[in-house]
Amino acid sequence: MKTRITELFEIEHPVIQGGMHFVGFAEMAAAVSNAGGLGIITGLTQRTPEDLAKEIARCREMTDKPFGVNLTFLPGFAAPDYPGYIKAIIEGGVKIVETAGRSPEAYLPAMKEAGIKVIHKCTSVRHSLKAERIGCDAVSVDGFECGGHPGEDDIPNMILLPRAAEELKVPFVASGGIGTASQLAAALALGADGINMGTRFIATKEAPVHQNVKDALIAASELDTRLVMRPLRNTERVLNNAAVEKIVAIEKEKGDATTIEDIAEYVGGVYPKIMSEGTMDAGAWSCGMVAGLIHDIPTCKELVEGIVHGAEDIIRNRLAKFAS
Repeated sequence: MKTRITELFEIEHPVIQGGMHFVGFAEMAAAVSNAGGLGIITGLTQRTPEDLAKEIARCREMTDKPFGVNLTFLPGFAAPDYPGYIKAIIEGGVKIVETAGRSPEAYLPAMKEAGIKVIHKCTSVRHSLKAERIGCDAVSVDGFECGGHPGEDDIPNMILLPRAAEELKVPFVASGGIGTASQLAAALALGADGINMGTRFIATKEAPVHQNVKDALIAASELDTRLVMRPLRNTERVLNNAAVEKIVAIEKEKGDATTIEDIAEYVGGVYPKIMSEGTMDAGAWSCGMVAGLIHDIPTCKELVEGIVHGAEDIIRNRLAKFAS
């Protein structure tokens, strides 16, 4: 399957594995890239730029295919050394960066000079147009269904994707709630050039997370995610658990007066406990509504090829039948 995205990133299949905290390690990125998609190392999971440099080198030992690094520019408890991380990316020879959160404009010149292609994750058409305007090569259009930060507009992909197609000139991929062959076919029909999957890739054999996390995704339905941090205008979609219920209760009680300090113990530094140790109630962790469509734990190759070949079959057979 050839699209503008496969040509831009020189990959076989138009399937991107988005950046995920304490999931996007070298083995995850390599497995997706070896399957013909675009694997992504999550930059800020690495504590220092030096650690990221080592992770990039580790990934190069596992794949000779293109892979990228995610850098998320979001408000947090500490300001990361973004110039240091970008230096590690450049010196590591990585040619694709997925940016997310705040605008990457200040860091684009250095990346562009190094020949890096940038795909920016956006939750609205207006932010997508800004990404195009400042020089991003592609956009990942992230609908309200997504795990993590869906923005504050609450626009689902059935509206957001065709609106993006009306406005954008650069290629874009559909992100948020994506995990099946039919959704890839739908994304292409709505104007996208591929898909970005996060949550779905956690439930794969190669995903370097505790089995409890994978089992939780299998057990979850599309009704089992919650939105937290909305009073902070930093909304995050997470899988419901005991810690999330406590956050929801605090936010309900305090309303717009809620501060990050009120919920810090449930959202700060919890990912190692969940992803590595499998302590599922340790805190809130990002999860998309696509959990309701996750019923198995395939290899990344089985998942990527199954989605792409399934989409091709839908396009050639089921959809073609309606046209004739």
